Amino acid sequence: MPTEATDARRAAVLGKPIGHSLSPVLHRAAYAELGLGNWSYDRFEVDEVGLPGFLGGLGPEWAGLSLTMPLKRAVMPLLDEVSETAASVDAVNTVVFTEDGRKVGDNTDIPGMVAALREHGIEEVESAAILGAGATASSALAALARICPGEVVVYVRSAARAAEMREWGERLDVDVRTADWADAAEALHAPLVIATTPAGTADALATAVPERPTTLFDVLYDPWPTELAARWSMFGGAVVGGLDLLVHQAVLQVERMTGRTPAPLEAMRRAGERALAAR
Repeated sequence: MPTEATDARRAAVLGKPIGHSLSPVLHRAAYAELGLGNWSYDRFEVDEVGLPGFLGGLGPEWAGLSLTMPLKRAVMPLLDEVSETAASVDAVNTVVFTEDGRKVGDNTDIPGMVAALREHGIEEVESAAILGAGATASSALAALARICPGEVVVYVRSAARAAEMREWGERLDVDVRTADWADAAEALHAPLVIATTPAGTADALATAVPERPTTLFDVLYDPWPTELAARWSMFGGAVVGGLDLLVHQAVLQVERMTGRTPAPLEAMRRAGERALAAR
């Protein structure tokens, strides 16, 4: 746990590029709601080469860090402890500095995904499909390990990616089957579809949305809605968006860094919505 939350403390998000990050908006909204007027949250553009020096230069006023690409894996050797959740996917998106100066890494993306789905009434699904095979896809697999006892089909573009996702499935104890991206339209009939691809990649699938879609979790939040999410909603399907994920994982970060619980979910969501609307 950090030192007293009433003390002047600092936190920040690191990554490269970092200018697009909504994390400062969300965390500052939480601090305002919690009455933590002496807390600040900034953003710093840091890459893998600069990360050790940045961490080494931090003083005792620092409570924690949020990490985005390309630092989620690079930070792990620099930490004193890594949670089981983070170790399960070799990715840390949260660092908390303890009172005795230790650096503890965690991953709030995975429980954030579970919480975002739960907020939309998804407690368990019999099977699921994942579009894409990047770092977010492995976190999606880890989240599905908690709520999906059946098969997860991952749609990928290369044999190498397919092999990676099958390995993640074995590691996370998830029944993974891989399929070629050319057949990705078949994913849209799954009880839960998680789209983890970069902006624009899944747009072509919008025309293949079935007449009665189930639930789509699209991890993008800018631009929003994606073509796939818009079509899904138009046909009456449930949509969980990237802002839902961003807010839920940030809630957990705020709680870990400040020691205050619960973090103000709705205030953080409203701040995120306003920031996106202003872009």
